[in-house]
Amino acid sequence: MENIIFTAFDIFNFGLLVFFWWFTLKHYKTLPKRIPVHFDFDGKADNFGSKIYSFITPVMGTTLFCFFAYALRHPETANFPVDITDKNKYAQFLIMEIFLRWLFVLVMLIFMNGQDYMFRYSFDENVKPRVPLSTAILSVIGSLIMVFILVAIFK
Repeated sequence: MENIIFTAFDIFNFGLLVFFWWFTLKHYKTLPKRIPVHFDFDGKADNFGSKIYSFITPVMGTTLFCFFAYALRHPETANFPVDITDKNKYAQFLIMEIFLRWLFVLVMLIFMNGQDYMFRYSFDENVKPRVPLSTAILSVIGSLIMVFILVAIFK
């Protein structure tokens, strides 16, 4: 059962990555020559660049997907906050597998939210991000807290 859930999660994550590339390629032609590439804490663009920069986050997402895929296939190479023993090995590897898949979803959603905001901001400086950056960061921090609690419980 666990393999079916992980396979579904992996297909979903790969689908997110494909959708991200599709979204970027679909909007690339409509972008102006200069787009915002960095925003300050108030959400105002403070650095601009060529529209080729719109491919940075999909490339980063692809790299992250490959890194996570490697880490999931070789869990013994990961750095765990507790010593791995025969007794806790299964639980710790399971926590890591779930967390890495979930973390990829969060990171891709953050990347896609940023990309969407960058594209919309290119045409209208008064738009707001669909999800505030603080909410996105808090979701990652909350997930980290949760995983550390689980790791400590199954130490």
